[in-house]
Amino acid sequence: MKWFSLAQKVINGYECTKEDALDILNTPEDDTLGLVYGAYQIRKHYYGNNVKLNMIINAKSGRCAENCGYCSQSIYANTQIENYSLVNEETILKGARKAKADNVGTYCIVMSGRKASPREIRAVCSAVKKIKDEMNLKICACLGLINEEQAKELKAAGVDRFNHNINTSEAHHDHITTTHHYQDRVNTIEAVKKAQISPCSGIICGMGESKEDLIDMAFALKSLDADSIPVNFLHAIPGTKLENMDELTPNKCLKILALFRYINPKKEIRLSGGREVNLRSLQSLGLYIANSIFVGDYLTTAGQDKTEDYKMIEDLGFKIESNAFETEAQKL
Repeated sequence: MKWFSLAQKVINGYECTKEDALDILNTPEDDTLGLVYGAYQIRKHYYGNNVKLNMIINAKSGRCAENCGYCSQSIYANTQIENYSLVNEETILKGARKAKADNVGTYCIVMSGRKASPREIRAVCSAVKKIKDEMNLKICACLGLINEEQAKELKAAGVDRFNHNINTSEAHHDHITTTHHYQDRVNTIEAVKKAQISPCSGIICGMGESKEDLIDMAFALKSLDADSIPVNFLHAIPGTKLENMDELTPNKCLKILALFRYINPKKEIRLSGGREVNLRSLQSLGLYIANSIFVGDYLTTAGQDKTEDYKMIEDLGFKIESNAFETEAQKL
């Protein structure tokens, strides 16, 4: 009853404190289901049983000069991935058509690298305009660090959302990467907001962060007012700095998801990268908390077969959201 009561308070306007957040992460294993049930009450209140589908195209792969410890695309990682420059426009359009055919609401155009060149920005804008002329599809771009002028270009082309994850807490940031600063990521999110593009920003958990770091991440994203929050679970890749990291259990993943739901009740919480290897058989419980999911493959790792995702959604009695442009939450 504790978590159900907290959920009702949150629905009625209560804002969780850091003490509440620590209680969530310290939930005993035998009470995890109660925590999930409480989080589901919040999810159901704002989003019903709808599930938002998202699909990624890895539009530019590898050769990234940043030293992010989790990433197989970094030049500092000893990985065997496919490296290629920005794909041509037709490839981006083909991916959008596939997303539409698969009932995906949001198509995510992702590029490796610190930031996109002016030529790459123009190429993405051109592709987005053609997608918008052809189909009703929400477009999310993830192009690294951008400024306000670039964000305005993307907005004019029809980009609806821009993703730039904070990834970890400000205090833990230098343990993960040193080639850019936490504030650089915040500045990109603020530039996106000024251009009136919906901000998407999330985290990767399981990278050696403390419970306090996780709590700081949840409140940082609340402060940044991110509309969509992807919660990624580290999929440790051989050859990366974090290749031997193994801190996550299915129950811990559920507690982290619940943390973000209780702290950011009205926001889209997305079950994201690494869910297959970390939540394992408890993935379906994750959707009682999150209202959004990636289908298909990620950037350099394979996802679960999308037919299995559709079966999971159907088995839960949930339904795929038919219009990604509906109000972000049903009852603001």
